[in-house]
Amino acid sequence: MGEVKVGTASWTDKTLLDSGWYPPTADSAAARLGYYASQFPLVEVDSTYYAPPAEQTVSLWASRTPPGFTFNVKAFSLLTGHPTRVSALPADLRPAVEKATVYPKDLPGPALDDVWSRFLSALSPLVSAGKLGALLFQFPPWFTLRRSNKETLLAVAARCKPLRVAIEFRHASWFAGGNATETLSFLRDHDLPFVSVDMPQGHSSSIPPVVEATSDLAVIRFHGHSAKWTSKDIHEKFGYLYSSSELKEWAPRIQALAAEASSTHVLMNNCYADYAQRNAAELEALLG
Repeated sequence: MGEVKVGTASWTDKTLLDSGWYPPTADSAAARLGYYASQFPLVEVDSTYYAPPAEQTVSLWASRTPPGFTFNVKAFSLLTGHPTRVSALPADLRPAVEKATVYPKDLPGPALDDVWSRFLSALSPLVSAGKLGALLFQFPPWFTLRRSNKETLLAVAARCKPLRVAIEFRHASWFAGGNATETLSFLRDHDLPFVSVDMPQGHSSSIPPVVEATSDLAVIRFHGHSAKWTSKDIHEKFGYLYSSSELKEWAPRIQALAAEASSTHVLMNNCYADYAQRNAAELEALLG
């Protein structure tokens, strides 16, 4: 069985800080990350979806964690085709538009290229430290199964090379009917890691809990099963505490996945209070 790392999709969420999960001694950004890294070997950085990180900040992440610790980094929203706040762009790359949000098409080619290069360059301290796991590309709910979007996946991977990308879909078309075979085969053929998800079903954005390795890296993200999945309140959307029985059902599936990959990353994204941390610790114990 390949290496399995378990972690959470946040270590700075305000509700986590208020939950009492951190000890009183973890009273600074450095101490909190240091404590988190003493509990788990993996974390996902979600703040990079909302704004590109500063290289100095990334350097601090690298220096505040022990050897062998791994960061997965969520791609900036503009790079996955999501609407992006103009104010989140570097000041010299902001287009002269009156609207508050923009899409990639709203930026001239050279400016979009600069956003890409600056985002990837800022991650260099993690690369140098050997602590960058994968770049998570979570595509929007309107990113459907079609040839042009497959080409987008290849273009994204080429932009990021030699850094690894992991692909998460949010539209049911990728797995509707017999499309699962086509989708997984495409990812395998191009050595693109598939992100398996556990999430509420019955929505157009729902992806079934398909657990497959399409590369030497396998990734699973647990989003919970909130009854308020469509809420715009992020804590209502992801505020779900997995039961012990649910996690016990998942443990053998994760172990089977790990037998197919060199490395498996398991991330709890049910980030409300200390739900993700509690579930991650329990799942880690189940996996041994």
